Amino acid sequence: MKIVYHPRYNEVYASDPAAKVGRLEAIVKELENKYDFLEPRSAAEEDLARIHTKSHIESVGRNPHLYEIACLAAGGVIKAAQIAMEGEPSFGLIRPPGHHASADHSWGFCFFNNIAIALAKLQAENLLIEGALILDFDLHFGDGTSNVFAGSKISYFQPESREREGFMKEIEKRLVEAKDYDILAVSAGFDRHIEDWGGQLSTSDYRVIGELVREAAAKNCGGRRFAVLEGGYNHHVLGKNVKSFLEGLD
Repeated sequence: MKIVYHPRYNEVYASDPAAKVGRLEAIVKELENKYDFLEPRSAAEEDLARIHTKSHIESVGRNPHLYEIACLAAGGVIKAAQIAMEGEPSFGLIRPPGHHASADHSWGFCFFNNIAIALAKLQAENLLIEGALILDFDLHFGDGTSNVFAGSKISYFQPESREREGFMKEIEKRLVEAKDYDILAVSAGFDRHIEDWGGQLSTSDYRVIGELVREAAAKNCGGRRFAVLEGGYNHHVLGKNVKSFLEGLD
């Protein structure tokens, strides 16, 4: 397992909860003595342009500091996806998050759709993948990712149940039944935790989800799997939840 992370992700680029001081630091504290950390390069504009319109890229670029961090976040997920293609699981410990970013607009603390940019790059360069499965277990629906890949060979899935047992069963069912994908990507939002906004999942549930992803990837796509941080806002439990998920994913 490799953790893709850059110290610049700790910079405060906005006033929203995803950008608060201490959020990523809480995760790093839990992971730094257990996993290898790698620093990414920023995504190039041509990488962004596979998903986003010129006007949207220019809109984000009007805030140069935000643009730099957002490009670095997208680059972090590109690197995580490339590591997964080499056969090792990875986690993009990045911010800003991305799953609310569509081609020409964004909201919900997101600016560029990191996971979409990474998968589109894998498709475009040397045809490394044809199709992919994205599991999103964030509290909020990833409308940006769903919009970007509608009708394509990249399939987006988020469980609908608001009950813990039903939510977990939906994930298990989809991962058992899904076939014909080349890589399994996860939008990993931890705001469903019982001590976060959603009040739904336990810390141990995240480990189970990680295990289900690992087993499905081993069965269907040669073990190629990676995840990227989306939501999760209670700094007191966030690091433990991420660690639990990664222990299952690894």
